Formats: sequence, structure tokens, C-alpha cells
Amino acid sequence: MPKLTFILADGTSRHIDADDGLSLLEVAHNNHVDLEGACEGSLACATCHVIVHPDWFGKLPPASEDEEDMLDLAFGLTATSRLGCQIIMSPALDGLVVSLPDATRNMNVDKK
Repeated sequence: MPKLTFILADGTSRHIDADDGLSLLEVAHNNHVDLEGACEGSLACATCHVIVHPDWFGKLPPASEDEEDMLDLAFGLTATSRLGCQIIMSPALDGLVVSLPDATRNMNVDKK
């Protein structure tokens, strides 16, 4: 079971055991981590935007064109931004570290 660390918007860390095959979004929801996911993982919004630690970013499969398009809508986009619904947990991601942005953008309404 891969381990995952969420760095929350307030700077605190949550260390979680993640089930193989679940998306980062599903892992967050199953563990009460405040990652919105307004479209429920259907790649139709950017509210599950996470910032992948630079040491891990290159270990992820590349983002699809559809994910890149949705990321353009994300609040606080960075060079290592990804959508949590598109990161699928596996043993290769054991130790993954992601940060939650301090705000999200949903339907042109900012949430802080």
C-alpha cells in the first residue's frame, strides 16, 4: 500500500496509506482531506488541483491534453501542477508528496 503525504493549505502534513488504483482525489475524499473535486473526477473542472513536489513530478505519467486544458483554469497554477483525479496511486508512487493550493476556482467563484 503506497504512502502519500498531503501538505495542506495551512502548511500541516497528513500522511496517508493509499489504496492501489485509486485516484489522488479518491484517496483525499476517503481520508477527509479538503480537496474539492466538484466534477467528481470526470476531468471537467480544476478543483482537484494539487502541486506535486518537484522530486515526484517527473515520476508521474505526462498529463493528457484534456488535463492540460483544465489546468489552465486552476487557481495558483505552478510548473508542477496536476489534477488529483488524474494521478492514480500505485507502488511506484510510494512516498508521493503533494501540496494543496490555498484556494480553488470553481465556475469563476474563488473559494478560500
